[in-house]
Amino acid sequence: MKQTPDIKSLFSSSLFWDTDLNDLDMQKHKSFIIGRVLNYGTWNDWKLIRNYYSEEVIKETVISLRDLFPQSLSFISAATHTPIEEFRCYKQKQSTPQHWNF
Repeated sequence: MKQTPDIKSLFSSSLFWDTDLNDLDMQKHKSFIIGRVLNYGTWNDWKLIRNYYSEEVIKETVISLRDLFPQSLSFISAATHTPIEEFRCYKQKQSTPQHWNF
């Protein structure tokens, strides 16, 4: 019987530098994993989560995230064909007043 490698061991080594991979559960911590891959992951990391989670699960998870880099937000908006205004992190950033920039 052929054993499949644990998906967590296939992620980039720098992606979860502050987390013990043995304690990371792919279902329980999916918002943490997806957010980390979108903000700091490589293209291979993206392909791993895309193959593991469905596009609908990724979309629902990311819509509720509080914080994403602007580039990550634009990417996931285009990848899931979802208007950027539907994402919580976009709404939250728009409602937070910025300091004056002199």
